[in-house]
Amino acid sequence: MNQNRQTKILEKIQALGFVSIEDLAREFRVTPQTIRRDINQLSQQGLVKRYHGGAGLATSVENIGYSARQILCLEEKRAIAVKVAERIPNRASLFINIGTTTEEIARELLKKSGLRVITNNLNVAVMLSRNPDIEIFMAGGVVRNRDCGITGPATLDFIRQFRADFCIIGISGIGENGDLLDFDYREVRVSRAIIDNSERVLLAADHTKFGRSAMVRLGHISDIHELFTDKNPPKKMNRLFKEHGVQLHVT
Repeated sequence: MNQNRQTKILEKIQALGFVSIEDLAREFRVTPQTIRRDINQLSQQGLVKRYHGGAGLATSVENIGYSARQILCLEEKRAIAVKVAERIPNRASLFINIGTTTEEIARELLKKSGLRVITNNLNVAVMLSRNPDIEIFMAGGVVRNRDCGITGPATLDFIRQFRADFCIIGISGIGENGDLLDFDYREVRVSRAIIDNSERVLLAADHTKFGRSAMVRLGHISDIHELFTDKNPPKKMNRLFKEHGVQLHVT
């Protein structure tokens, strides 16, 4: 056991919120198997939580910081964004919720024409405003300083006035039983209204979300029509997706 390496791994997780096995193996110049053993030992001590492909903070009550999430799995999120944008036709109406993955998707949607977008994400609205052929409907409510997401009763009232062709949502975690999980109760209520008012629900989630825990339940994978991700889910979850007719897109 290399305690010095494990200490550095722990410090990195505390700083970033999440690290992948591949990145750690490359940084410490050891095999992925060695990193997995380190993470297992740290997990047994209750210091970190294992996720599919990496490790994160040992908590279900607080999300990784926004600035860390912006760079976490960035290339994977961009690949997912390309795939999601391909799925959205010109002149469609759609909801886009809060999240760094949905912000990358908005960047790709700039290439579209005639979209009508309803969002509670200020970053998405600013991004899409660069295209004069995209009409944006911006929700009111309480602005979260950390990520410019908008939540609250006024946001809910606004969202419920619309019925869209699609919704594009992000999520903090997908439980092994198929539960869709997040950290902020107010944000989850808005995302639930978005799902309920959409004809087709597209979930964008990189592989770090598989098996990740969070304290607020948004719904179940059966609420989703299509899942866009960067790696095949674990076999148990893959069977669950097939059972509920979720169309899987792997970049």
